[in-house]
Amino acid sequence: MQTVLARPRAVLLGRRQQLFGLTFLALAAAMLFLFGLPSEAGQTSTFVLTAFGSARRTPLPDLVLPTQLTVFLLTFVVAFLGGWQWAKGFRAVNAVLGLIIFLFIFAFLTWADGGRQFNLTGMLVSSLVRSTPIALGALSGILCERAGVINIAIEGMMLAGAFSSVVVASASGNLYWGALAGVLTGAALAAIHAVLSIRFRMDQIVSGVVINILAAGLTSYLSARILAVHLDLNNSGAFQPIAIPPLVDIPVLGPILFENNIVVYAMLFLLVAVHIMLFYTRWGLRTRAVGEHPRAADTLGINVFRVRYINVILGGMVAGLGGAYFTVGSVGRFDELMTAGRGFIGLAAMIFGKWTPFGAFGSSLIFGFADSLQQKLAILQAPIPSQLLAMAPYVATMIVLAGVVGRAIPPAADGQPYEKQ
Repeated sequence: MQTVLARPRAVLLGRRQQLFGLTFLALAAAMLFLFGLPSEAGQTSTFVLTAFGSARRTPLPDLVLPTQLTVFLLTFVVAFLGGWQWAKGFRAVNAVLGLIIFLFIFAFLTWADGGRQFNLTGMLVSSLVRSTPIALGALSGILCERAGVINIAIEGMMLAGAFSSVVVASASGNLYWGALAGVLTGAALAAIHAVLSIRFRMDQIVSGVVINILAAGLTSYLSARILAVHLDLNNSGAFQPIAIPPLVDIPVLGPILFENNIVVYAMLFLLVAVHIMLFYTRWGLRTRAVGEHPRAADTLGINVFRVRYINVILGGMVAGLGGAYFTVGSVGRFDELMTAGRGFIGLAAMIFGKWTPFGAFGSSLIFGFADSLQQKLAILQAPIPSQLLAMAPYVATMIVLAGVVGRAIPPAADGQPYEKQ
């Protein structure tokens, strides 16, 4: 019986191996015909490794590469990996896929940079900054869904947090008070979501949609009625980057990680803190138990309702901080619907990262990188519409959610209301 069941599984694995092999070979062919052959012989690509505004530090020499030769070498590597995957297969195929995507992007950058200069470190700095609200949204979703509560209201919490933070910061003249207001606003909306979902066992998707609609309508109304009239309430200013010496002097990594504003530092701190709390503390063990088997957790004396309330409100606070990034952490003013779906993208990053903080952060970087890349290539006047670049992370997310890379399995009790017997 086991032999009969093993055959279909072996056939499925063989087909998956060949599918990945064909995908890798197709990417190699795309690199050859899109980037390699169109490149001019003798042309060079220059990557600047010293970030702008880093004159006081020791500048790094530029990385100068022969454009066509570099693309051909990268294409050969991808084709070799594709052939190996087709013939024998890799055990860590997802890691190989990540490597091939990196090589494809680097080949694309080399082709787009042909005959020009491209500040690579500056783009990486921009990628981290632009991924910050997405990563905060993903962390918010992890805190909620690890306890068994789906929270698609992150978008509304971020939007409301952005509005309240700019108003409070403008009125008080203190950016920190504004950021705190954003955090508290996210907590208030999360408390509403928690009561509706946990106490009244309302459908969690419906509850989240209600909060999103409420936040979008209320902030748009207040922006038109108040901020458009009292312009002084919509001019808070923004946090300035804070350099951390001597870490900021580390080549490449220094400007990326150690010269940011307080919201970016808070995101990096929360990333590590949430990971440690979820997987190395008693609170994290109880949270995961409630999200997987709430009935079993209840029989062991864990208050399921209290754990869920705490996690949802904490998730709302993180989402509110993500909203504060858009105003006091970035542009210093509020515009209608300025979050532009970043909360939903954060949920996609959470699923992409399989409900783990570092996995979600890595996924958030993909979106931030694409957002930064389309602007940089517009400056370089690359012969490709920037709108197509913006599609890349969404296409990648659909591929992952479709199960091509690997099935993403949520917590077992995610979205299921709990009723104490």
